[in-house]
Amino acid sequence: MAVSALTGFSVVSLLSLGYLSWDLMSPNQVENESVPNFRDRSPVPHPPHIIFIMTDDQGFNDIGYHGSDIQTPTLDKLAADGVKLENYYIQPICTPSRSQLITGRYQIHTGLQHSIIRPRQPNCLPFDQVTLPQRLQEAGYSTHMVGKWHLGFYKKECLPTRRGFDSYFGSLTGSVDYYTYKSCDGPGMCGFDLHEGETVAWGQGGKYSTQLYTQRVRKILAAHDPQAQPLFIYLSFQAVHTPLQSPREYIYPYRGLGNVARRKYAAMVSAVDEAVRNVTYALRKYGYYQNSVIIFSTDNGGQPFSGGSNWPLRGRKGTYWEGGVRGLGFVHSPLLRRKRRVSKALVHITDWYPTLVGLAGGNASLTEGLDGYDVWGAISEEKESPRLEILHNIDPLYNPARSGSLQSGYGIWNTAIQASIRAGDWKLLTGDPGYGDWTPPQMLPGFPAGWWNLERHLEPQKSVWLFNISGDPYERYDLAEQRPDVVKELLARLVFYNRTSVPVRYPSEDPRGDPDLNGGAWGPWVGDEEEDHWNGVYHKKTKDGKKYKLSKTKSFFRRFNTRIMSNRI
Repeated sequence: MAVSALTGFSVVSLLSLGYLSWDLMSPNQVENESVPNFRDRSPVPHPPHIIFIMTDDQGFNDIGYHGSDIQTPTLDKLAADGVKLENYYIQPICTPSRSQLITGRYQIHTGLQHSIIRPRQPNCLPFDQVTLPQRLQEAGYSTHMVGKWHLGFYKKECLPTRRGFDSYFGSLTGSVDYYTYKSCDGPGMCGFDLHEGETVAWGQGGKYSTQLYTQRVRKILAAHDPQAQPLFIYLSFQAVHTPLQSPREYIYPYRGLGNVARRKYAAMVSAVDEAVRNVTYALRKYGYYQNSVIIFSTDNGGQPFSGGSNWPLRGRKGTYWEGGVRGLGFVHSPLLRRKRRVSKALVHITDWYPTLVGLAGGNASLTEGLDGYDVWGAISEEKESPRLEILHNIDPLYNPARSGSLQSGYGIWNTAIQASIRAGDWKLLTGDPGYGDWTPPQMLPGFPAGWWNLERHLEPQKSVWLFNISGDPYERYDLAEQRPDVVKELLARLVFYNRTSVPVRYPSEDPRGDPDLNGGAWGPWVGDEEEDHWNGVYHKKTKDGKKYKLSKTKSFFRRFNTRIMSNRI
């Protein structure tokens, strides 16, 4: 294959590495010496305490250091004194991002490549996956989770305490009221959702969740001996996901914002900023800070109709444009070798699994089939990232693009299928990536709500897009027609990845999951001894791996997914 076919890649040596040759290479088949090894690092007295903080639906433009109208002094200071990750990728919706963090695998390898796990679906993180907290437990860590789970709970075996966390306090579903912890999955289908371990935390509601979760983290830090055992805390805020709620005192500084949704949303971000300040203060107070690693990450892009902003990126939550998948992220730690800088190293949310296991002194290689890389060398020492490629996803159940076909994919790939991949500088999208608009931020008081969609860029007859993301991060110049050579190469990569995919896990909703049948609260309703009967949709590949055949329930899931992943997500 000619080198000219990959002109524009940030790493021209892709070909010399053999990385983009089209034999069946695994994305982890890179030279061993290019992957940082924990044994090569200077030893520290004890494995570091790891604090992973995740926010929900915080947009790319919703942090101070990106020029936002929202004030985030704590996050700005932590990022400025650490390493800002400005080439960091997540997933466009909640469940996939969380599953990739916990398993270190693309969702095509866990069966969670379609949509989210709904409250009444008998579905959760596959039981055969060894999770990140389980690996950290093996390395001697005390592990704790506080906040939003959203990885399924139909059986007790699905719960955080059965998947590697010594303690859990938070909500199991995707969205709850910030004060009452009431969660609804449609009209009349509501229940209480606040849990302590494996029991319902009746009586602990009433306090704003961002503050309640922060208070719990502080209690964990106060009760633990930082010299006796390393600590892993996964703090998963439900903020700033809808409903838009916050204490009144946070709204007052934004009273000049004319858009009401943006005003409430900004207040919620400020509450998170203060919460992170309180957690950081507790780390210092109780003796953790000097040997700690603090990681901050969003789970997906923001939703402009709910006050979020991804400007100047294209798209929003629920789409595979950069506004949906390029996330806020930074690392703050006294252990960083090179601090106070911006990193353009390519990093993906799956990379945290091997990176954190490596920091803990564990052996990530014990977990076969990881899609993540150990990127600590790239973050801490400014080494070249071992990651050269990201599969954003392949979703065979999302509404097929009407204009897509195997023919438009050069006989390599059916472009009706929703998929996206990035390799080097190049990003390819096929199928329907979601609404591709650029939503400008509010700039004047009384900003008309209709102006949120000031610039639209819909191309209903297209099913293939190609962008040079390094040169065009806002995805304004489609190069698919000018560079068919690159399009063909990336379509071939999609074919390779699809051959490694597992069946989609997306079962029908179970009426037994109704909270009214379970004491008024969301929680497990299936016995662990009960056998699973998957009646969801599975995609079937032909021998050449190019075509798909879906089960008879495809039309139902098309309608269902349209409702979930639509413009109103």
